Amino acid sequence: MAHTQISMYLPPDVNPTQAAIAYGCRALPKLNEELQSEDLLTRQKALMALCDLMHDPEHVYVAINIGCLESLKALLKDSNHMVRIKTTEVLCIMATHNVGREGFLKHDIIAALSGLLNDPQTACRENLHLAFKHLAQLPSGALGIVSSGLVHSLVWKLQREEEKIQELLLDTLAACLLEGATEALNSRVVPFLKEKLLSGNDSIRSKAACTLIAVSIPLEGKKQVCQYDVIPILVHLLKDTVDEVQASAAGALMYATVTTEGKYAALDAEAIQPLLQLLSSPLRKARLNAIKALTMLAEAPEGRKILQVSVPTFRDLEMDASEAVQRAAQVAIKVIEWKP
Repeated sequence: MAHTQISMYLPPDVNPTQAAIAYGCRALPKLNEELQSEDLLTRQKALMALCDLMHDPEHVYVAINIGCLESLKALLKDSNHMVRIKTTEVLCIMATHNVGREGFLKHDIIAALSGLLNDPQTACRENLHLAFKHLAQLPSGALGIVSSGLVHSLVWKLQREEEKIQELLLDTLAACLLEGATEALNSRVVPFLKEKLLSGNDSIRSKAACTLIAVSIPLEGKKQVCQYDVIPILVHLLKDTVDEVQASAAGALMYATVTTEGKYAALDAEAIQPLLQLLSSPLRKARLNAIKALTMLAEAPEGRKILQVSVPTFRDLEMDASEAVQRAAQVAIKVIEWKP
């Protein structure tokens, strides 16, 4: 005869770490209450649920309006490392949406996140730097990071963080320096970036060169690129095996060679030949950056003399598929053929 027996185990499709919630936006008020609970497991379950819900921008909008950001700010100081990790993960997901980034600025999340820059948990720091990277995609977000005085700390973290976090830092800095480079230049960002240009990691080399583009836009940045002897390294990177690295190096040279000192530093480093080779690159931005850098070098009599024989190459580029490349080639020809 069969006997009734109740299993001691949960059904296989039940996740004990997931909070039981209502559907969609209706769940958020309850979750916000649970974020403030004194019970650790309740807070953790609420954070797990939020990680799923915050992929929808409508849910992000509602969460911000009912005060979830304030609750999350408090949890960034939680003594439990898993709570801090999941809190930064929720914020990181929210930062992928415009409404989330705008909420960060209104609720001063930048300052709250900065308190975890030295958190012992790598996952926590990685999440916060990914959130900063997403935030910096919005000009007002990048300006917010600059205005918060965080750039100095981000620059110094380049020397200490793991490589995967260094990549995030470089992306963030590249965006922030477009809004204001003074603090970074005062924090020795150029010698730090010079070191990263020599990294064995392809992505770090490319991102460091890209960040140098932003650094080299202001006059002080151009001066420091020459002062710290970065130009010979950029010329070397024009022959890198990675196309993106070549393109970014050409872009940094394009700005650095605006000054007379930069022009002659590049000419002394024999930049013309590798730049000419980039004119046939499959990457549009590599061709465009190379043309503009060569145009800068053609403004020096010595550079103009060397480039005279390459005018036919520039004429071929007037038929390039990219209109920007066509226009840049036309300008280059005028400069090369100019006679005093």
